[in-house]
Amino acid sequence: MTEILYQHGTLALLVPGLLTGTISMQSLLQHGDTGIGTGEGLDGELIILDGQPYQINGQGQIQTVAKTFTMPFADIHWAHYQPLGTLQNLTSTQLYQHLTHQIQAPNVFYSVKIQGQFQQLKTRSVNRSEPPYATLTQAAQAQHVFQAPQATGTLLSYYAPQLFHGAAVAGYHSHFLAADHSIGGHVLDFSLVSGQVEFQIFDTLQQHFPIDNSDYMQHDFAADELDHAIRKAES
Repeated sequence: MTEILYQHGTLALLVPGLLTGTISMQSLLQHGDTGIGTGEGLDGELIILDGQPYQINGQGQIQTVAKTFTMPFADIHWAHYQPLGTLQNLTSTQLYQHLTHQIQAPNVFYSVKIQGQFQQLKTRSVNRSEPPYATLTQAAQAQHVFQAPQATGTLLSYYAPQLFHGAAVAGYHSHFLAADHSIGGHVLDFSLVSGQVEFQIFDTLQQHFPIDNSDYMQHDFAADELDHAIRKAES
């Protein structure tokens, strides 16, 4: 069975502020039921669970997303997770190190889903901007950070290998949604109290480019400090 990660756009196109929505949620959901992304103009952080898309906006409010909602960048796949076991009492750094050691797939894409109890959770989101769009670095400086001493919910992460840095962010890119919708967004830090861990390795990356967007097609990425901007925005 082929396991496909469908990616629309690249993380690199966010760096210079190419933030026009170039795929609708309706179209994206034809390629999976689980995923993450961001809306046009960096309109919040997205997480898709069991086919239901949620947006965590710049104020931390969580709402479902309409089929007409558009995105410049998103990852999605059909969930066929395999159990990895129960993990307890790990910092985010310890958890990611453990996952890397256990999964042992450093040169391919994979996804990890953790459902459980978290503490010292720190997430972020960004308010939607309007054209002319801010660069990724500028947007990150205006991000809103949310914190919760405790939360029960789902952490959804995608791992990308180093050789694909730019198309995605090398390493783990994680979003979170609390079961009671009290907090969510792009994950900055956390400690795992206890959680059921699942993983799914992809043998195929289906990269979809926004070829109908002239700004993307004509942009010279050689002038952008991609590595620095991506790592600064994701940390």
